[in-house]
Amino acid sequence: MAELNSSICISSVLATVLELAGIEKREGIDNSNPVVSALAEKKLGGKKTDRTVIYNPDAVALWVYQKYTEKFVAAHMCSDFSMPMLSVMPSVTPVCFASMYTGVLPDVHGIKRYEKPVLKTKTIFDDFIAAGKKCAIVSTSNDSISMIFLEREMDYYIYDTVEEVNAKALEIIEEDKYDLVVIYNGNYDGTMHRHGPEASESLAALEGNVAFYAELSEKIESCWKNHNVFFAFCPDHGCHEIDEGCGSHGLDMEEDMNVIHFYGIKTL
Repeated sequence: MAELNSSICISSVLATVLELAGIEKREGIDNSNPVVSALAEKKLGGKKTDRTVIYNPDAVALWVYQKYTEKFVAAHMCSDFSMPMLSVMPSVTPVCFASMYTGVLPDVHGIKRYEKPVLKTKTIFDDFIAAGKKCAIVSTSNDSISMIFLEREMDYYIYDTVEEVNAKALEIIEEDKYDLVVIYNGNYDGTMHRHGPEASESLAALEGNVAFYAELSEKIESCWKNHNVFFAFCPDHGCHEIDEGCGSHGLDMEEDMNVIHFYGIKTL
């Protein structure tokens, strides 16, 4: 069993977002993040958020943050706080994002291994849509987020490259027509699998993720002055080095199960 650095699971993201947005939570979804809830009470004073942006960089482990904290300065400067979070088993991308956006564990949502079926379980997108709100996913093609949440009445912006994804995400913020925007970047994960979590190529991809999150925050600040916004940097799982200097994940070990999240609330 992994040595865990947090008792708060990534599955809390759904309940937390719904609570802040004033959207009724489904039965059994009551695991909102108490730290974010306290921040919302302090900053919003009972008001609700009307915009949510969640940035999902893949595979950013807590140990990577702890060892290379200086590479996360920009994320700290634009967020209210960071905290360790607990992933789910198996710690692979479709399982983890299914848990994050259904609010339940794999035994309930049904994705228990590396596969990418369209989820039939209710998700955060279904909750927002039922509340009359508009949602968008911006992701690279054939990745988990671009596949397991399909077949919903929302907009999907799917591209070949991270650069195209990020450019579209910034454009969407400027357009200001979505209540929930989820953005996925898989470049650190892909690079660390090939070169290892601490390779120069991998750390450059990580720095790019942090820089984009800061740019996203600046865009929110400049374009959404008339909104209360919840925004977050939410990786799915961590990573570890394996033979030949490559990287991997999926095990019940500290390196894979502990991740770092950043959270922020911008008020009117």
